[in-house]
Amino acid sequence: MTAKEISKVLKKLADPVIAEHSQRFFKTGKGAYGEGDQFLGIRVPVLREQVKHYQLTPLSEIKKLLKSPFHEERLFALLLLVRKFSKGDNEEKTTIYQLYLDSTEYINNWDLVDSSAYQIVGAYLETRDRQILYQLAQSQNLWERRIAIMSTFQFIRNQQFDDTLQLSELLLNDTEDLIHKAVGWMLREVGKRDVAREKAFMKIHCKTMPRTMLRYAIEKFTKQERQQYLAGTV
Repeated sequence: MTAKEISKVLKKLADPVIAEHSQRFFKTGKGAYGEGDQFLGIRVPVLREQVKHYQLTPLSEIKKLLKSPFHEERLFALLLLVRKFSKGDNEEKTTIYQLYLDSTEYINNWDLVDSSAYQIVGAYLETRDRQILYQLAQSQNLWERRIAIMSTFQFIRNQQFDDTLQLSELLLNDTEDLIHKAVGWMLREVGKRDVAREKAFMKIHCKTMPRTMLRYAIEKFTKQERQQYLAGTV
């Protein structure tokens, strides 16, 4: 199946009402993080169902889809890459991982990152050197920084917290709200598995971290604990 053929199938599933809502939801206005993005109007469950039918699509065609001006076609390409990565041998996993890192300019919204980073980058780096994440965390590209922290979700799921905490510290002074949310979310995920590790980190940084990051990180704490962290009295 070619990229053109898949694009034709997806366009038949388009819904202009959903597309209009998506353009507002994903902040596509001038100066916003999703400025200029275009939507077909296809729900994610529908895309996931379609992915099942195109598992044999060559990577060369997926790469073409990943460059589409339409958000859902890029998401479809990423979901397809995630599926192929999970079933691939070591050589194919390496090829997909490299394709992913070479294509970050097209992985340019939070849902695109969150649907693919930990499943590809995190999974690939689980038994490898992770220095690339620290390079991405210092990128001028917002989405590469989000890829860095979101990739660590794979490590968190396997009780490995060091990289999440080190990258969170590196990103404490980031100016983007979408990074504050991602870091806070990953800290919360650490806390679900080892609350002592999260609290030790929070005790050091809660007074200086961005408010959004703090609120996301302490969401599962008791009401009294949340009040103490917000007041900086821990």
